[in-house]
This record gives sequence, C-alpha cells and structure tokens, in this order.
Amino acid sequence: MSDKPAILFVGHGSRDVEAVEEFYQLAECFRERFPERMIETGFLEFVRPIIADAVEKLIAQGATKIHAIPGMLMIGAHAKNDIPSELNNLKLKHGIPIEYGAELGIDPKMLQAAKDRIEQAEAGIAGYAAAKDRRDTLLIVVGRGATDPDANSNISKITRFLEEGMGFGWSATAYSGVADPLVPACLEKTKGLGFKRVIVFPYFLFTGRLVKRIYAAADEFAAANPDIDVVKAPYLNAHEKVIDTFVERLEQISTGNANMNCQLCQYREQIIGVEHKVGQPQEGHHHHVQGIGTDADHGHDHHHHDHDHHHHHHHHHGEQHGHHHHDD
Repeated sequence: MSDKPAILFVGHGSRDVEAVEEFYQLAECFRERFPERMIETGFLEFVRPIIADAVEKLIAQGATKIHAIPGMLMIGAHAKNDIPSELNNLKLKHGIPIEYGAELGIDPKMLQAAKDRIEQAEAGIAGYAAAKDRRDTLLIVVGRGATDPDANSNISKITRFLEEGMGFGWSATAYSGVADPLVPACLEKTKGLGFKRVIVFPYFLFTGRLVKRIYAAADEFAAANPDIDVVKAPYLNAHEKVIDTFVERLEQISTGNANMNCQLCQYREQIIGVEHKVGQPQEGHHHHVQGIGTDADHGHDHHHHDHDHHHHHHHHHGEQHGHHHHDD
C-alpha cells in the first residue's frame, strides 16, 4: 500500500438490499480507479459497517490519514451535519487526520450522466427522433425531497439544464417524499399541459424504496391515462461520469477545494420559512438507526421513521442536522 491517504466512501445506507448492493458496486468501480489505495465503505444508517467500523478497519490496515467522501448527490442534512460530526468524533477518538470531501453536487459531468440515462429511455421509444420529438415531450425530473429549500432547488436547477440543454417542450420537478409536488401530484398537474408523452427520470444514485415508488407512480398514472405515453428513464447508478465526479471530489480534498455551498445555508442565514434554524448547535442524529440492518435482516418496516414527524433538535452551521425523513 502506498502512503497516499486511505479512502473512506460514506454511504447513506438503505433498508433496500439492492440499493446497498449497488453502493458496493460503486465502491468497486472506485477500487478499480485507485488500485494502490486502501478503500473502505461505511454507512450512516441501517447497514453495517457503520462509519466508525470502516474507520477502525482502515486504521487496522495501517492508514495514518483518511480522505472521506460522501456518496451522495446533493448537500443536505446528512452531508452537512451527520457525517462531519461523526468524522470529527472519530478523528478525536483515534487521533488521526480525517479530511472530508464535497458531495457530487451540480456538475457538468453529472448532467452528462443524466442526459445519457434520458437518452437510454428515448432509445426504447419506437420511431422517436430526438430533434423533433423532444419538443412534444414533457420531462419530469424526480429528486429526493428535503426540508431544505437549497437542496430542493438544486433539483430544479438540474431539471432546467436538462430541459434547455436537450430541447424538451416543457419540464417539471417532482420529489420522492418530504417536499411537494410528489410524483403522482406532479403527473396530474402536468396532464393539463396536454403533452402526449412524458419521460420520468429519477435523479437518484441508487435504487431503493424511493426509486421503486417513483416507477410505481409512473405505472399507475400510465394505466389511468392510456392516451399518454409514460416513459421511465433509468436512474444514474454507477455511470462512468458519476465515477469521474467522485474521483474529482476526492482530488479536491488534496488541493483544498472541497467546498460546500454555504451561501444559502439555513443554519447560517435567514432563509424564508426556516428562520428558526439559524445558529443552532452542531450534532449528528443517526444513533438510533446506525447499523440496524436492511429489510433482508428482519423483514419489517420501520414505520416510526416515516416522514410525518420532526425531530426538534438544535443545530448549527457546518454540521447541522436536518429533519430525517426516513423514507428509504
């Protein structure tokens, strides 16, 4: 092993076994890119190894420095708060430097990956010619909803880039949970626009309950509206350009450019609707679901994690906690 920093790939974790499998496949792609470095995966919730276990594993293998990157699309409470606070605790506990990279974020390479997935879906439409038919097609991009308007508006930005860059007649942004509009409501609302073809694209890294729910909503809408062609596009998964973006995020740790967007941070600035969060102290909030397992382990749903409850904890910029809507 070289003296280069070890890599810790931090997953959100999911109760969905396939989602966890896909995360491991992504980590494998990463190993192929960095054969000379120690790489471990740690999860924030549901799945073992938890982050602490992964850090201990790296140290046991001789790591003296760790570079951690969140395997996440958007900056939200997890990436802003839970992971950094967990890593800070581990840094203090083990006395070794752990540096933290930025999430994937809105990046030209990510947009390229998204465009590719939409084109894959278009390839399955008989007689479709992108140049003319996109004008008559509505694109719906679905993101993971959050209580943070900054995170939600990032999905709108992705939608806008794709609509404008690919030449769709119209576009709409929907969310898988927590934020409105949810997919069924979005499909119903956009029906009034009169498009005869709709492409539903989940802007998600992995499958899981949320992606499955998005596809199910598209199927239901299609069954109820036989005159509308509803096309489901594949989610991002381990697209080559996604791996490229992760590699860039990792390199940015070394160059000191691993920055998160703090201009619109609800823990630092007065953001309309969430003014009460400014200046709240830092604390992570995943202890109750760390490593508790996937569906395969115990086959029952944790309904008490549904998105109708809020944890009123107090937080602060840099590592704040958002309300965890455990809907995956």
